Parts: sequence; C-alpha cells; structure tokens
Amino acid sequence: MDTFDIVFYAFAILAVGSASVVVFSRNIVHSALALLFTFVAVAGLYVLLHADFLAVTQVLIYVGGILVLLLFGIMLTSRAVDIELKTGALHVWPARVLTAFLAGTLAGIFYATWKVVDAPAPAYETTTAMIGTELMTSWLLPFEVASVILLVALVGAAFIARRRRAERRA
Repeated sequence: MDTFDIVFYAFAILAVGSASVVVFSRNIVHSALALLFTFVAVAGLYVLLHADFLAVTQVLIYVGGILVLLLFGIMLTSRAVDIELKTGALHVWPARVLTAFLAGTLAGIFYATWKVVDAPAPAYETTTAMIGTELMTSWLLPFEVASVILLVALVGAAFIARRRRAERRA
C-alpha cells in the first residue's frame, strides 16, 4: 500500500464513520458536528480524484454555507438543542432491506472492477480555469437566468411567510 491508498482509506473511513454518526445519533448537535467531518472527508476524496473545483465547492458551499446555517439554526433555537431524535420502528425494516441491497450492489461493483485498479493514472489537469471560462462565456446567460429565478423564489418565499405570519396575528 502506498501513501495514496492510506490517505484514501483514511478519508473513506472518516466519511462513512461520521455519516453513521449523523444517521444514528439522537443528539442533533452531535449530528450536525459529525456532518462537518463528513463534508470535509468528501472534499478530501474529491481532491484525491483531482476534482479540485468540486473540492473547493464542497468546502465553500456545504461546510461554509449550509453547515454554518444549520448550526446557527440549532443554536438560535433553544428548544432544538434538547430534542431527542428517534426513528420510528416502521422505517427500520425497509431501511435494512435497502441497505443490504446497496451493500450487495457495491460489493458486486468492487468485485467486477477489482482488475482495473492497476491501470495507469491519467494525466492530471486542473478543471477550475476551464469551468470558470465556460461559466463566464458560453454559459453566462443560463447562469444569470438561474440566479434571477432563485432570487424570485427567495423573495416569493419571504412574501408568503410574512403573509402567513400576518394572518396568524389577525
């Protein structure tokens, strides 16, 4: 085993282990903090795959944005800290069947691709410059249209929430 394999297995174990804590923890704060480690481990796996743009996006959007927003929501809601999360017994057996099916599928994929592991690695080329150039030239109009649509949806959601709050007061 070389260094690449050791780092890969470390990130994989961290991702699976912390994702398990997210799923099985009954404390919402512990789940949120374990989600941080899951996001960072996935970003590390992206770096190992030479997907630098995805790794930076993972850290900026998920760790820097969504997770911080989630933690602020948990900390600012005093009642949410004391909530004990439980999974109903109704959902346990379908989840076990689905997990066994997915584990079998992954094992089959690992077995089928085991011989490809010794293939030479392709030449590494950074993708960030190419994606930035494409976003600012060929895809500028669709990118801006998507941002305007998201802005309209945000304003509409705020308007609907404010109207409902006013209706409840009346």
